[in-house]
Amino acid sequence: MLPETRTSRAQGVGTAKPHLLYSVEPDLDTKIQQCVKRTQDYLLNLQKPDGHWIGELFVDTTVACNYHLYMYWKGEVNFNKQARIVKHILDRQLPDGGWNIYEGGPSEINATVMSYFSLKLAGFTPDEPEMKKARDVILRLGGIPKMNTYGKLYLALLGQFPWKYLPIIPCEIILLPNWFIFNIYELSSWTRAMVVPLAIINHFKPTRYLPPEKQLHELYPYGTESKDLYLQPSKEWISWRNFFLAIDRGIKLIDKIPWKPLRSLALKRAEQWLLPRIGEGSDGLGAIFPSMLNTLVALKCLGYSDDHPVFAKAVHDMEQLEVDDRERDDFRVQPCFSPVWDTAITSVALRSSGIPAEDPRMVKACDFLLSKEVRHRGDWYVKNPYPENSGWAFEYNNIWYPDADDTFKVLLALRLLKSSDEPNKKLIMDRALKWARSFQCRDGGYGAFDKDVTQKWLDHIPFADHKAILDPSCSDITGRGLEILGKLGHTAEDKSIRRMIQFLKDTQEEDGSWYGRWGVNFVYGTWQALRGISSIGLDMNEDWIVRARDWLESCQNEDGGWGETVSSYDDPRLKGQGESTPSQTAWGLMGVLHFGDPSRTSVQRGLNYLTRTQNSDGTWTEHKITGTGFPRVFYLKYDMYRINWPLIALSEYRQLSTHCAALSAS
Repeated sequence: MLPETRTSRAQGVGTAKPHLLYSVEPDLDTKIQQCVKRTQDYLLNLQKPDGHWIGELFVDTTVACNYHLYMYWKGEVNFNKQARIVKHILDRQLPDGGWNIYEGGPSEINATVMSYFSLKLAGFTPDEPEMKKARDVILRLGGIPKMNTYGKLYLALLGQFPWKYLPIIPCEIILLPNWFIFNIYELSSWTRAMVVPLAIINHFKPTRYLPPEKQLHELYPYGTESKDLYLQPSKEWISWRNFFLAIDRGIKLIDKIPWKPLRSLALKRAEQWLLPRIGEGSDGLGAIFPSMLNTLVALKCLGYSDDHPVFAKAVHDMEQLEVDDRERDDFRVQPCFSPVWDTAITSVALRSSGIPAEDPRMVKACDFLLSKEVRHRGDWYVKNPYPENSGWAFEYNNIWYPDADDTFKVLLALRLLKSSDEPNKKLIMDRALKWARSFQCRDGGYGAFDKDVTQKWLDHIPFADHKAILDPSCSDITGRGLEILGKLGHTAEDKSIRRMIQFLKDTQEEDGSWYGRWGVNFVYGTWQALRGISSIGLDMNEDWIVRARDWLESCQNEDGGWGETVSSYDDPRLKGQGESTPSQTAWGLMGVLHFGDPSRTSVQRGLNYLTRTQNSDGTWTEHKITGTGFPRVFYLKYDMYRINWPLIALSEYRQLSTHCAALSAS
């Protein structure tokens, strides 16, 4: 619900009708109408026969490289795929010789080493120009010793990094009880799905040794290959890092003792944990590439043959992530699929733009979403023993890991849609909302997959140097929760909603912005927080709320758009800065629209940017990454974002403008 009847006191007009503040460009409404129609037609043509939408998820080269490395570890190289992966890698090499993890970013050590390794496995020699340039970048960045633990582990599988220097992941962690201060359910769902198979791998250390010409000795800075490659302690005498590194050394000493009374039990328990999560109802462990790849290695360690149904299914699930793009002559590997997420957002976009709920295509979309409700009791139950199972996952089939964010988003779509069975839709919506609300954390906010997976000291565990081991509450998911609650008629009188609002107040930055955990970055977090605040009915003239709008307007670009570089995760001084993109412009525009003034200068400039940059087919072009997997480590470009979010922004402007015109006429 846009705050159509509210105005901002920062405009200095008190309770004046907002549409009278500025004149709207005469032909802008016509341009918007044309843009909306083109995008509607484009999206409707993309709908799948069963009613869903799905766009590709684009990532950096490391996913394809890891897929390639697995071929060599398995000893079964598909040379056609290898040739296409090589082209994929070379097409993305930067002028300095390295590879980055996001468009426009600098060369990054993990991506560059893995890309170099793939090329070398494929037959490139260190003397070739591409390899020389890449090696110079790698050594400048510190070489293999500066890679993160997961990158080093993939090297260890092929004998390029000593296992003894990797942080240990003892199988026995699977035996730790759920009430213990540390157990696998204190880790984020994605970390848990990676750690359990890695614990199996850690026990077997299954190494395939390569011939000399394929090894990576040249990527160790001079004199370091034979030195201590353990993770280095911090300078402070007493720190969590040093504490855990000491524990890691101690566990490694114990692990050398031949007698391990609990190891067989731990391996069996890890296998028992793994099997149902890769079975029926799941497109691989967690339905995400890293854990799926780790699972294949773990299953081979446990003795599963290639023709065993479990292993065959795991291979099939991973191969489904391949993208053989003949049009662009490119072979890519997606990290996962996004049909539920994309269908929910696209449904909101089309309905907001005027496609009737009764339209058969909208009914099919609604029925698809309803069919994907998860009724299985997944891992979430350990931390949140809510009695009834519900919710939605991101992917086609992922019954163990529905999440609060997807559930909130699906509910936002369902409220606008009609199904072929309306009573059933209402039943599911009521059940799912209660389920999602049960995930509220102690701090009042919402994380994604679990409740209260927030023990910050765990960030210092040595194998968690990717800094994504937790699933903390975040402003964007909390804001989306407020959005659906407000649109379903709940108010700030509700105690749990007051706690959500307080969480947003507590996490607001001094300049008025909010950090975006699942989208890039402060523009995303600020827009989604404002969306929730507006929907729940708060006074948008309150100082802390107006500061958020003022921050958004302060970072609007000269061309009228909004953009923010992924580098803002590394350097907060870059927040709100970057080349304009369609999705981020839509977020910034919608954030300002929530203050009820469709004729505000920043709004008009944002609208002009979107109408001016639309392609003739109804899409927008977006090269930059605006989606976040793990901040500072892994990013995603959602191909649907460049289409859906601008359509929603243009449509919400039209709704607000129409409402204000009606108020003026009355």
